[in-house]
Amino acid sequence: MGDVINLNQFRKQRARDEKAKKAKVSRARSGRSGGEKKAQRQEADKAAGDVARKKLAPGPKNGARTKPGSDQEPPEDSTPSAR
Repeated sequence: MGDVINLNQFRKQRARDEKAKKAKVSRARSGRSGGEKKAQRQEADKAAGDVARKKLAPGPKNGARTKPGSDQEPPEDSTPSAR
């Protein structure tokens, strides 16, 4: 006679083996080394710094325009005052 086999244990072990095999394939396909992660982080930090350096300063209040190169703020009330 042959050995007695618990079919539930056999089924569960087979499922674990298949899951481990699938995980191994997934890690190989999408896993990254520590150096790759570090390089990507540095690249993202550099890009964020570039954006921050190129960001324009906020303009004058209320959307009023001034002459180019003028450091003066536009007058608060641009309507002529009655005397």
